[in-house]
Amino acid sequence: MAAAPSPRWEHAVVTGGAGFVGSHLCTALIAEGTAVTCVDDFCTGTPENVAQLAGRPEFSLLRADVTEPFDIARPTDLVLHFASPASPADYLRLPLHTLETGSLGTRNALMLARRHGARFVLASTSEAYGDPQQHPQSESYWGNVNPVGPRSVYDEAKRFGEALTTAEAGVHGTATGIVRLFNTYGPRMRGYDGRAVPTFVRQALAGEPLTVTGDGGQTRSLAYVDDTVRGILAMAASDLPGPVNIGNPDEITMLDLAYKIIELAGSDSTVRFIERPADDPAVRCPDITLARDKLQWEPQISADEGLARTIGWYRGQKAG
Repeated sequence: MAAAPSPRWEHAVVTGGAGFVGSHLCTALIAEGTAVTCVDDFCTGTPENVAQLAGRPEFSLLRADVTEPFDIARPTDLVLHFASPASPADYLRLPLHTLETGSLGTRNALMLARRHGARFVLASTSEAYGDPQQHPQSESYWGNVNPVGPRSVYDEAKRFGEALTTAEAGVHGTATGIVRLFNTYGPRMRGYDGRAVPTFVRQALAGEPLTVTGDGGQTRSLAYVDDTVRGILAMAASDLPGPVNIGNPDEITMLDLAYKIIELAGSDSTVRFIERPADDPAVRCPDITLARDKLQWEPQISADEGLARTIGWYRGQKAG
């Protein structure tokens, strides 16, 4: 019987590890044999997201706010900085904390990586492109961001985090990488976090009208969380500095997404149009040429499959 392959990392620190994407990263890393320390203050993450890992010897949880200096005694060879409010409902409720996490939190996570000589990966966002005038968006595009709009606390926190990460690599030689994550969905998203997929699924399962903003013609590119996690770990295993787009290049309008979820959920829900938020991007679609060429990564899970899995998970939560 062949021996199990050696893990790519001995010990990883995941800030925001009790959040949506962060918790899936913790699970994936442990599955391949990497010990994980999850750092989270449960500002937006939940203990339930990592409950399945509790008690495992490879997993430890540090309850801490990354905007305050923190340290990990155990030798560490990977730091994934995913701490941040990420949904509009959260960053509009916590504007200063969002900015502090993108600045002070990124600095503290970078300092941890520097002390340990670890690879560092920053979770940035497609929101760095703002309401883009280039379509699809490549990493060379500088973006079109309102620095003082209602969404600016998140957009600018991530843009500053990118600048800080790049400066850290230049000044101290820390092995840094940046991923710009496009819209990701899947199990463990909170039903009331304000993003389209969990909102639509929650409404469809309750038989409520699905609230579509504007005329529903704005587009998003949706990646299932397992695909996103594969891309992040491929970036971590590389020596690329980034930024690198991680997302699904297949666009869908919000109206089509609403009808697709109604169909997959077997729901009798209708659609109700509501006012579109200020600075809501009209289009969002990644150019993933760099990820394909340098990381040999692209999404594999179709929208129908990913949404069906997600709906099934929410049904299970509702039944529980």
